[in-house]
Formats: sequence, C-alpha cells, structure tokens
Amino acid sequence: MADQKPEIFELNNGTMNVQLTNLGCTIISLSVPGKDGALADVVLGLDSVESYQKGLSPYFGCIVGRVANRIKEGKFTLDGVEYSLPLNKPPNSLHGGNIGYDKKVWEVVDYKKGETPSITFKYHSHDGEEGYPGDITITATYTLISDTTMRLDMEGVPKDKPTIINLAQHTYWNLAGHNSGDVLNHSIQIWANHLTPVDQNTVPTGEIMPVKGTPFDFTTENRIGNTIGQVGMGYDHNYVLDCGDEKAGLKHAAKVRDPSSSRVLNLWTNAPGMQFYTANYVNGVNGKGGAVYGKHAGLCLETQGFPNAINQPNFPSVVVRPGEKYQHSMLFEFSIE
Repeated sequence: MADQKPEIFELNNGTMNVQLTNLGCTIISLSVPGKDGALADVVLGLDSVESYQKGLSPYFGCIVGRVANRIKEGKFTLDGVEYSLPLNKPPNSLHGGNIGYDKKVWEVVDYKKGETPSITFKYHSHDGEEGYPGDITITATYTLISDTTMRLDMEGVPKDKPTIINLAQHTYWNLAGHNSGDVLNHSIQIWANHLTPVDQNTVPTGEIMPVKGTPFDFTTENRIGNTIGQVGMGYDHNYVLDCGDEKAGLKHAAKVRDPSSSRVLNLWTNAPGMQFYTANYVNGVNGKGGAVYGKHAGLCLETQGFPNAINQPNFPSVVVRPGEKYQHSMLFEFSIE
C-alpha cells in the first residue's frame, strides 16, 4: 500500500462527467446537464488533492468509515469485549475516528472506460485501526450505468473477527451548481415516516419518532428553506427509510429538485437510514474555482445504518461476522423536470 499515491480519475460517458480521487474514494466534481443543456458541477469540492490531504475538507465527497456518523462517547461492546475509539468530535467518535477511510489512499483495482465507465477502489483496514476490531477488506465501485445515472456499490468483508461496519458517501450536493450559493430554494422529498431524534450531542436517543406534524416531515416535497429555521442550526438527522417504492432491490430514499436549473436528483439505496444534512457547519470554506462555501451551501444525503446503532439494541444491527458480507448500494439518478 505504501506505493499508492493520490491521483485523479475521470468517469465520462459523454453526458455526465465525474472526477474522483483514490484519497478517500472522493468525488471531486460531478457535472450533469440542466434545463438549457448547460453542464454544471453539482458537488462541493476543493481545488486540489493536496487541499484534501491537508484536511481542509469537511468530508466533501468522500466515503467515511469504518463506522459513519457518531458513536456515543466512543465506546461500544461486541461479544462481551469493550472497545474505545478516538473522540475526534468530543464527546463522541465521528466518521471512523481521527484517520478514517476518507483520509486513506485506496488502491485502484479496476478502471474501465467506454459507455459504462467504472472504477473500483480497495482498502485493507487492519485489526485495531482507530480502535475498531478485526481486519476487513473494503471495496467501492462507482459506475456510470446510463447517461445521467451513477451507481455506487460498497462492500466490506471481515477476515477472522466480528466487527462493525457502516460506510457512508458524504457528497455535498448543490443542483444549481457548486458555487451558486445556498440550497434553501431546493425542495426535497424523503421517503421516511420516522426519524431518530437526537440528544444535545447529536446522538440518537434510541427513539423512533414519527415526522408527521413536525418540521422534519418531507413525506411530500417541500422547500428546504420553508422549515429549516424551525430546527436549530439546520437539518442533521437520520431518517428511517420505511416507505419508498423498490427498484432492483433498492428503495427510493430521496428526491431533490432545484427550481433554477430544473435539475432533479433521485436517490435509491438498500440502507435502512439516511442522514439529511444541510451543511450547517460549513463556514467560509475555500473551494474549487475560487468558490467560497458558506452555511447551507450544499446538502448531504448519507444513506447509512442508524447512528450509534451498536449501542442501541432496537436499531438495525451493524455487526458483521466472518463469513458475512457488508453490502451497501446507492443509485444517483439525475434528470430535468
């Protein structure tokens, strides 16, 4: 692994163009057409791989793990053994710890061009890394499966010890273009009748709460700016994906629409939850092309296992044992409406 260097790779099918780096499997840019046919780059990002290496990115575009989101007080017990993780977001552990998968250089094991271009990244995570038990092998494959659709398939295979795995793709989307200002005019529909409410440290309480009659209700499409003022800093909540229709084994998770460009993103997944995050903590980040990203400059749709699931017996399990495989797929369908 020592000879792996961060590089930039391109997936291009003639309609959409994606630039990625093997540093954290990060989407650096993703350009798709809008209503006038004009391409716009709809993901927030930095100007160089070096900027990501310096830690200047608030998880723009990357895959986070071994366990995405928060683990309460950085502690969990598995098969009677207690584990302690780095408290990189005190008082909790966040997105895999101090040096999560987003900060690792992955190996490129497959790279195809042509009509359905794809790239596969691989990473071996060792026993004890960032406090987590067990060796695991992770792969992530990005594929442009049609003109304006990208698929991501993530897999994790434990070697000889049980562990916990919960990967998430942390792209910040702005369908009007990455440098167009805030996303408060975007509207969103989320196929979730419930969410997992959180304590003052953004850790789920264990409750499963109906969204009906609250500012968290996106069961019908609503403009984000209409209700964001009623939820503190903004949205940063795990939605329970419990009512989406299915297609090819994936559930409809969310639909985002930007009125200015007519771009629409439909997201499908096989994960049980989705963190809807409105870039509440982004504040004056210097991005690519001279853009400066402020609060709410993008939105994240991080499909995932529920946060802190290992410490909540009523949440779907994130434990993966030898002989089992973690598998998480996402389908990003862009269109114009």
